[in-house]
Amino acid sequence: MSLELSNDRAFIEVVPPLTQREAAEEALRCYFCYDAPCIQACPTGIDIPGFIHHIVTGDLKGSARTILDANILGATCARICPTEALCEGSCVRVEDSRPVTIGRLQRAAMDHAMASGTPELPPLPERGSGCVAVIGAGPAGLGAASQLCRMGYRVDVYDKRDAGGGLDTYGIVSYREPLTVSLFEVEVIKQLGVNFHFGQTIATSADLQHLRNTHDAVVVAVGLGKVPRLAIPGEDLEGVYDALDLVEETKTRPLMDIRMGRLAVVVGAGNTAVDAATCARRLGAEEVTILYRRDEAALPAYRYEYEFAKQDGVSYRWWTLPTAIIGDGRVQGVQVVRTALKGGDRSSRTAELTVIEGSEFTIPADTVIRAIGQEKEATIWELMGAQMKNGVVVVEPRTYETSVPGVYGIGDCLARPGESTVVQAVEDGKRAALAIHRRLMCQQAR
Repeated sequence: MSLELSNDRAFIEVVPPLTQREAAEEALRCYFCYDAPCIQACPTGIDIPGFIHHIVTGDLKGSARTILDANILGATCARICPTEALCEGSCVRVEDSRPVTIGRLQRAAMDHAMASGTPELPPLPERGSGCVAVIGAGPAGLGAASQLCRMGYRVDVYDKRDAGGGLDTYGIVSYREPLTVSLFEVEVIKQLGVNFHFGQTIATSADLQHLRNTHDAVVVAVGLGKVPRLAIPGEDLEGVYDALDLVEETKTRPLMDIRMGRLAVVVGAGNTAVDAATCARRLGAEEVTILYRRDEAALPAYRYEYEFAKQDGVSYRWWTLPTAIIGDGRVQGVQVVRTALKGGDRSSRTAELTVIEGSEFTIPADTVIRAIGQEKEATIWELMGAQMKNGVVVVEPRTYETSVPGVYGIGDCLARPGESTVVQAVEDGKRAALAIHRRLMCQQAR
């Protein structure tokens, strides 16, 4: 499916950019700490005081260069990174007022680069030679590919889609990150010299063996799969969506063609559920309800995501579990039951739940959206014969190498507990790139 650049006002980016004056004034609030805790809190280790100082002096190009040197997806991360829990949460200014808005300052620098041209990045000091294949053009794959290319390696990236960016391109709603941002980042990486092979699926043992035979190392960055089914009756009715499929449709189809109806119900309460719910509102649903089997204290979404959903008019029903989707060809409602913690304990995301007898009722709905996480991608690892544990590939924690020599696994396919982030995926790629470089250098020295 081809990508659609939406001009619908409801899908225009909700957070406005800082003006030049606002950016300069906010940058001056930075204390430029020598041992800056914000750097330590950034998974990719961006020199945050350094890029902010460039903004103070009016050197936005230099600011962008500093950001991209550490995080090639700096434009995306400026918009969707959980800065409140990372760099801004560690800012020393929380002690006397409020943290410096690092994310918005990073966006100011990256928006300048998008508008006026990307600064040239220097080669990395550690250099090697050889060829590496990367399977998957999402954040982790792009992080590895860009780092390896800057180290002197020839890099081939393979992706089944027609455009790069992975979840950034296809799975983030446009009003959080416009499509132009992720596509810009792919172009930046192309300019570094990375070779992209789009529309190519690596789906057989022969495909994988060919890559191993023609490359010195293979990086697998395939992410996760679809949203799991709810395993209840009625899931195949018209009007039932996978949350990620819905977001993708808003980027690959005319919005007027997406039939949402007046009443939408979202099952799940993580960050993806918030995206699905706010999408439904913007697509015309008058009432959108998120169902969660626990309570607000156990909410998996970031707090700012929760507040964003409420500001959009989304309502929540706590202690509610769907048991069936009802309808005659198309969704008409959701049957639910009330839940509670066994033993009457306080709320917990891991405590065992029980169903309250006689609590069944029906919620009217025209659309139901599944948003209960993502399935683990196991097929490629099984084809490769890599060691697995609980359906997840096993990697050496420092190098990301799998049990198959010369094959590395990075990003969301590692299925870490908690919410995955783009910035951590990029860092995975950088670390794997360095591990590959050192391994190849040792091999060549023998």
